[in-house]
Amino acid sequence: MQTATAPSRVVVVDDDAAMRDLLDAHLSRLGHTVSTHARAAGALAMADACDVVVTDFRMPDMDGLELCRAIHGRVPVILISAFGTMETAIEALRAGAADFVPKPFRIDALAAAISRAAPRPARHLDTGLVGSSAAMAAVRERIARVAPSDAPVLVTGDSGSGKELVARALHAASSRASGPLVVVNCAAIPPALVESELFGHVRGAFTDARDDRPGLFVAAHGGTLVLDEIGELPLDVQPKLLRALQERAIRPVGGASEIPVDVRVVAVTNRDLEGMVAAGRFREDLYYRVHVLNVALPPLRERGDDVLELARHFARGREIAPEAAAALANHPWPGNVRELASALVHALAMAGSTIERAHLPERIARPRLHGAATTTEPGDLVTLAELERRHVACVLERVAGNKAAAARILGIERKTLYRMLERWQ
Repeated sequence: MQTATAPSRVVVVDDDAAMRDLLDAHLSRLGHTVSTHARAAGALAMADACDVVVTDFRMPDMDGLELCRAIHGRVPVILISAFGTMETAIEALRAGAADFVPKPFRIDALAAAISRAAPRPARHLDTGLVGSSAAMAAVRERIARVAPSDAPVLVTGDSGSGKELVARALHAASSRASGPLVVVNCAAIPPALVESELFGHVRGAFTDARDDRPGLFVAAHGGTLVLDEIGELPLDVQPKLLRALQERAIRPVGGASEIPVDVRVVAVTNRDLEGMVAAGRFREDLYYRVHVLNVALPPLRERGDDVLELARHFARGREIAPEAAAALANHPWPGNVRELASALVHALAMAGSTIERAHLPERIARPRLHGAATTTEPGDLVTLAELERRHVACVLERVAGNKAAAARILGIERKTLYRMLERWQ
């Protein structure tokens, strides 16, 4: 029984004319648009105008493996071969093949492989990305463009801005959505265990290795691996990650051979990786490998009315009074969406059916106590020295305690800032 598949544009490459005619007839009968070629050059010319390439393994001029390497990342490749050994299959996967089908094969097996490999249009899903601003519309459009590709993606943005949601959205809108999604926080793994966590280990590889462990790359096979806070990855592990991405294979700690893996990597960071490369804290070759595609998430302060839209989302149906809404809209949100969510949790605990200004955290409800804002009420007037102290405290809060950044904003030397802080204890 032949498997029904969605129509795709299929390029068939085989130096055997009888095989080309056979595949053309069967695949066309299934609704595919088929173009056949005796040489790999034909597929190279059509790589950007088709959905799947089906190629023989052994061919003159350029063989199937070379063709696969040449167009990897542009279009999925299915290798077919009469040399159906495990070594051949591993070689094909390492070259970036989407699938390997040994000859002789049933046409429904090849049709199923084409169905799995053919890119599907990105789907509109509820990804948790709330906001109607132009900035968020641009992010959604970028996700829709990037998701169907199998190339690595670097998701960047300030801490608390929702980068992991973007990574999950990329997976959900990709052709790998039915596969596993594995998220790992690189900063949360002790440096000595990072390699074992990512690539696995064999029994006896080290003192506590009592059993074989597959690792997160194997766990994510066929799906997406999200490397959160990739900037925290130890330098000695970075070349091993680079090799895994290049070769599409991993070697477990203590293992004697490599294991092919089919994984799309989405790297996430709030760090300046280019600056880290310049400082020698992140490998340049790895940076360019994970930064093939990019999604940049804007900070909440640049998202306009999204603040109130998100606040209503976090308010779980409770009303937000006008004064409370004004306080939320005027806050700079240095902690981004995470800070807003935390503020609404605080407000929900304090409020009844309506969230009033007084129910918000004090730094949001009464910002003049935390910054340099003035008031016309005589009882609230302060000395210039106290105003200076409050303004410095406000700037430090907004830059998350970064004294170098605070000094630049204040227009003073860093040592001057240190002396002021010592004076105020």
